[in-house]
Order: sequence, then C-alpha cells, then structure tokens
Amino acid sequence: MSRILAKSIAVTVLALLASLAISFTFVPMLGGEVSGAGLVMTIVCPIAVALPASTLHYWQSERLRRANGALMAANDKLEEAYRQLHSQSRLDALTGVLNRHAFAQELQAVSEAAASGGLLFIDLDHFKSINDRFGHATGDEALRAIGQLLTGHVRATDIVGRLGGEEFGIFLHSVTAEHMLDRSHRIREAVRSLDFRTPAGAQVALGASIGAFHCPAGFDPSQALAAADGNLYRAKSTGRNTVIA
Repeated sequence: MSRILAKSIAVTVLALLASLAISFTFVPMLGGEVSGAGLVMTIVCPIAVALPASTLHYWQSERLRRANGALMAANDKLEEAYRQLHSQSRLDALTGVLNRHAFAQELQAVSEAAASGGLLFIDLDHFKSINDRFGHATGDEALRAIGQLLTGHVRATDIVGRLGGEEFGIFLHSVTAEHMLDRSHRIREAVRSLDFRTPAGAQVALGASIGAFHCPAGFDPSQALAAADGNLYRAKSTGRNTVIA
C-alpha cells in the first residue's frame, strides 16, 4: 500500500505543479491575476482530483499485477502436473519402465528415424511358480527388481518396456548383431545372478529366456517384435535361461 500512496502523491504533486504552471502562464496573458480564491482552486482542484484518481488507478493496477502473477503460477503448476501425468501414463506402475503402448511408440519413432539396433524380447522363466510358492506380492517385488535391473543395464538412448506379465522388451540403439548378443547374454546372466529374497529371507531363483533380433535401418516394428518373439519361443523350447537370435 505504501508504494501505491507514494506513486499517487508523486502524480498529485506533478498535477499540482502543472496546474500552477498553467495558471501563472495563461491567466496573466488573459489579463487576470492568480490570487485569492483562484489560487486556492488552482491548488485544491488537482489535489482533489489527482490523489484519489491515481490511488484508485495504482490500486487496481496492483491487484491486476498480483492476479496475473497468480494466474501465471497456476498455469506453471498446471503444465507441470500435465507433464507428470503424461510421463506417468507412459510408465508401467509396478516396474517403472515404459508400458507396452509407450514402448511400441518409441520403437516406431526409432524406425522412422532410420536407426538400427538390437531388439530383445525377455521372458522370466517359471515365473508362475514364484507366485504360486511365495504369493503375488513377492512376484510383484520380483518384477520391480527386474525392471530396475534392466534399466541399469541399458544406455540413455536405449528403450526398456514391460510388454505384459513377466515379459519385457529392450531396444539397444545402434548396436551390431554381435554386440546385441553380447549384451543379451550379460543381461541374462545378471538376471540369473540377482540375489532376490522374500520378506522372510528365502532366496528366490530367477532366470530369463531372451529372443533377440537385429533390426536394420527402417525396420518394421511389428515384424521385428514378431521375429524376436519367435526367437524367444525357441529359447524357451530349448531349455530356457538362454538367448536365441
């Protein structure tokens, strides 16, 4: 409020000076004299008009400034909430990796960018027995641990997603077929070596079968997924805990 009053007083002083300047310039030119009631009116009128008018103007301007600031802050919060919601809608709530739809979108974007790389279709071996023996809560914790493990074994340019149930997908950006196989075996070994335990401390053995397919530039995402899935089926049919490309 003090800022508003200071501005209003400054405007009032300027109005008063302008009124006096006009009166003492033009009244003598017209043959008159600035004195008495005329001088009083010259002083009182600008004060009576300028002070309340300028105070009201600056008060409304301040209210508008604060309202605009609050609106901008609310808009920033809304945009941040939208970004978070959009990000959460792309993630699998349990594992924290991309959900199937978002993974497919990212794979399509890689294809349209004419990039090549290795596509891995990963399935946890005998996962149903974990749910049956230790309960679904333990199974969920195992999936969460696998999601973290897979995320830790890829680069920022790679893509990790949960394709459904105990199935995961990884796209290794710009790797050769040989490098794809090497990474696949390292991931399989990391899953096998994971020290995962139940809340009671019982160790739970985990394993993964991996179907790998090397995607050339401009690959068809649906065909690539089908090929990797076919290799995964062969991996599970030949004893599990292995990689087929």
